[in-house]
Amino acid sequence: MTTHLPTVILRHCPDYEPERIERLAVEGLDTMGLQPHGRTLVKPNVVASGEMFPHAYTRAEFVEGILRALKKRGSNMEELAVGERSGITVPTRYTFKNAGYYEMARRVGDVKLYHFEESTQVEIPLYHQGRLRESFYTPEPVAKADFFVNCPKFKAHPWTTVTFSMKNYIGIQDDRHRLIDHDHALNYKVADLQYITQPQFIATDAIIAGEGRMLTPLPYRLDMMLMGNNQVAFDAVCCHIIGVDPMTVDHIRLAHERGFGPVDLSQIRILGDVSLDEAKERAANFEVGLIRVEEYFKGTNIRAYSGRPPSQTDDYCWGGCPGALEEAIEILRVYDASTDEKMPPMHIVFGAYEGTIDAKPGEKVVFMGDCATYQGEIGGQQVQIDSLYRDRSELNPETYKVDDIFKKMLKVEQKFLGARKTDVMRIAGCPVSVAEQVLMLVKLGKTQNPYLDPRTSVDFVSCYLSTRTRTALSRILGTPYQRSGPSVRGDARPAQNLPPAGVESESAS
Repeated sequence: MTTHLPTVILRHCPDYEPERIERLAVEGLDTMGLQPHGRTLVKPNVVASGEMFPHAYTRAEFVEGILRALKKRGSNMEELAVGERSGITVPTRYTFKNAGYYEMARRVGDVKLYHFEESTQVEIPLYHQGRLRESFYTPEPVAKADFFVNCPKFKAHPWTTVTFSMKNYIGIQDDRHRLIDHDHALNYKVADLQYITQPQFIATDAIIAGEGRMLTPLPYRLDMMLMGNNQVAFDAVCCHIIGVDPMTVDHIRLAHERGFGPVDLSQIRILGDVSLDEAKERAANFEVGLIRVEEYFKGTNIRAYSGRPPSQTDDYCWGGCPGALEEAIEILRVYDASTDEKMPPMHIVFGAYEGTIDAKPGEKVVFMGDCATYQGEIGGQQVQIDSLYRDRSELNPETYKVDDIFKKMLKVEQKFLGARKTDVMRIAGCPVSVAEQVLMLVKLGKTQNPYLDPRTSVDFVSCYLSTRTRTALSRILGTPYQRSGPSVRGDARPAQNLPPAGVESESAS
């Protein structure tokens, strides 16, 4: 059965039984007339996983059910694969292991797992008006996908309000390319990423959703599995479920305005055994993550100050350093329940701040990020902090460098060593990543370093070394980290990314 209207299917799913999820997915594929074929690639959300992050990721049982359904309904599948790039600096091998993905792939059988940071990154030209840059890089399996399946987790997000289907695309870039434009332009970046590929099938783990945060969300039972065939329509329905106007979420609005799909419910076919009204009742009081950093840290020893980012239109950097600090403190709270008690009074400043900083002698003042600026008195001393910001257009994705976690540890140690005799210091970066801000708070609060926690460090280091070894071997054998120029594109390439007349087309699949 097919229809011209984008379809979103809401199904009751009270548990993580792969057999139930498989049956619902088969029914969803049949209802939308979808048939997996060629290079079929499933993209879950495994930004973090394991016992410390139980609600941050698409559960393995959920993906297992989806894979079994794809096998059952597949036609001439050349490859069935799962691919992801987990959180920045964290090896995908580590998150896959802790999420149970290796065991899951063995149970399903004949499934390839792609760790996107180990894949060659290929160039995808962009042609649309308003693009952030002329091209993006993405792992080769994404560019070559014929049938792309998006399997996100239903979650809130401290930078973009929500992370449903579209926001899951941040994981189709490796660290080097992911960090560029991960600032006040983040929603524009997510919208631009839509031109790389589009999912023919979307299936979201909304059985236990995650509210309030992204890496350490609070569990919220929705007992639902949501499916669809259009990303904008799908995210719009998800927004309505939690009482958010989809046009207030910038990446959804931008994609809608660029012709990727409707947000008006009258233009979306909504089916399933759960009505939209019932779904709204289930999601009553669901909390999104959009909270300014000053508000977030009220009542704690961390005093946060935010000034304007280097933007003509934004007065707050929703996509960069402030949200990373919120995620950082929550990670430390997971590993150490006494984190807030250990934190000494401190002041953390973002952007072009022009107010007063009421720091007492001995209290650290940290200017966070390249765009932080300040001129005024702190603790009786005149302080001037100048901008280090470089316009994003000056950053070259082909040469941009990103440190791994152990280099970040060393740099943070050196930074604090150099600042041991002063109360004022600066941490450069755009953005300063969650990992670096975790390490900063570890130094200031003398808390347990999560990366060296004995409960997880052995696995982490083992997966880190495995990734580095495999990557080094690939370079020795002549496989490049990235390749510019024309690349093979699969059937999932969106019509919106076809080259205009007179522009040479890239290679076809």
